[in-house]
Amino acid sequence: MPQQTTEVLSAPFADLDARTFHDLLKLRIDVFVVEQHCPYPELDGRDVEPGTRHLWLTDGGAPLAYLRILADPDGVARIGRVVVAPAARGGGQAGRLMTAALDLVGDRPCVLEAQSHLVGFYTRHGFAVSGPEYVEDGIPHTPMRRTAGPAPTTPTIDV
Repeated sequence: MPQQTTEVLSAPFADLDARTFHDLLKLRIDVFVVEQHCPYPELDGRDVEPGTRHLWLTDGGAPLAYLRILADPDGVARIGRVVVAPAARGGGQAGRLMTAALDLVGDRPCVLEAQSHLVGFYTRHGFAVSGPEYVEDGIPHTPMRRTAGPAPTTPTIDV
């Protein structure tokens, strides 16, 4: 795949225009619902919460990768909906996006529910398994946590 010039973008829901939110939802639905065969309520109400941040990578067109950071009531950041478009996989996009997310999270504790085959990826970003594996929507998941403290040393990305 040729090297792409990608840009990391970040916004709360209130700053997303309708087209951008549509494109982000389309990516999430195309991968999680269609590709992974998981019919579930993708619109869970958390996208619009004031503390939610949406992060995505774009090459100037459709989003290549996406995740959201939720502000849980206990002050913990929760990363979820981590997704990379099929055509952009294998190019380090998920790592760039995770680095940008952790820069935003800073030294707050952070949790996520990893698809179990991706535990190694999240471990490289400072997360540790925090509970037993479970199956959700037919896919094994593993809870993970990154404790408070400085983010792992990674290249800086302007957000």
